Amino acid sequence: MAAPSRWPQGLLVALRFLPARRALHDATPARDVLLFEHQRGRFFAVLGLFCAGQGIFWASLAVAAWSAPPARARPLDAEDPERGRLDLRAVLWRYGLAVGCGAIGTLVLGAGLLFSLRSVRSVILRAGGQQVTLTTHAPFGLGAHFTIPLNQVSCMAHRGEVPAMLPLKVKGRRFYFLLDKAGHFPNAQLFDNTVGAYRSL
Repeated sequence: MAAPSRWPQGLLVALRFLPARRALHDATPARDVLLFEHQRGRFFAVLGLFCAGQGIFWASLAVAAWSAPPARARPLDAEDPERGRLDLRAVLWRYGLAVGCGAIGTLVLGAGLLFSLRSVRSVILRAGGQQVTLTTHAPFGLGAHFTIPLNQVSCMAHRGEVPAMLPLKVKGRRFYFLLDKAGHFPNAQLFDNTVGAYRSL
């Protein structure tokens, strides 16, 4: 009885690594590929106007609280032992109110600015698969983009693990960039293999 024919050892090795080679080939496209897109220009324009209005409002309250009230006429012979303490309390109250209003305005303005700068509008994998371009909404939805090497981007969670926002870490930049899962992933598998992969930065 003839022995069953065996596959050549080299062919078995090639077949074993075929999926990995195919994934590597897919991760190096010959042209630019859009991996993520989420257009919300109108929302961020309204958010920018709201934050600017809040900043002006709280700044005007701080200036009004900081400015000294008009001095009231008092009789010269009237000596009030509590007058000095009341004046000190009034000054502390005015300064505290001014600082509080300024802090609230700064926090609202800073939070809106930071959220606009870290909300991603689109992710494009450049030809060759070595660089990626991130475009953020920026204040008032004007948009700002920058290109970085792919090995300097790390996705901190898988798309299926987070309910709303996908955090993206970029080396050398503070805070996470946020990808809204309500956006469109036209090449989901390529995104998971490139930008969506976790890297130790």
